[in-house]
Amino acid sequence: MVHGSLNNYSEKEHHILLKTARRSILNGLERGRPPSIDLSRYPESLQEKRATFVTLHINGRLRGCIGTLEAIRPLVMDVTYNAYAAAFSDPRFPPLSRAEFDSLGIEISVLSPPEPMEFNSEADLLQQIRPGVDGLILEDNGYRGTFLPSVWESLPNPQEFLRHLKQKAGLSANYWSDTLKIYRYTTESFGE
Repeated sequence: MVHGSLNNYSEKEHHILLKTARRSILNGLERGRPPSIDLSRYPESLQEKRATFVTLHINGRLRGCIGTLEAIRPLVMDVTYNAYAAAFSDPRFPPLSRAEFDSLGIEISVLSPPEPMEFNSEADLLQQIRPGVDGLILEDNGYRGTFLPSVWESLPNPQEFLRHLKQKAGLSANYWSDTLKIYRYTTESFGE
């Protein structure tokens, strides 16, 4: 299950990251914090600074999703902290319980660096968006929101995708401004 065009990691690396995310959540249940990470025990590719999102599901339903848009930590640490935060700090859900742990599905999305998009109107922007490929970050006047490429599965129409993204950022669905900034990124997404 890979969304977007990023495909840099092997099956073994996917497995290591998913195991790390699950261990982080278990550590949170047992000790109330994410585990400490010894970077030297991980392959160099997982030590590079990357931005990630960790999405949790139970029986196909969203149970938490937290991530970073900027590459500020080594990949394995970003997954560790975001998995913990998705389980215990997503404001949309109560903290994960021990009873939920065994039925938890984990998906990790590793983001490419965001690229600013150049456009002169909403119609121009909509022509450039690649459904099923692009994740978008929208910013304007202190408002900010993002949709991962996986959101295309539930919002396949570019106009609806953009309208819902504006609302997620706290703006009206019809909002438009000459100072609006949009960045695109792709993800390599994999899960259990």
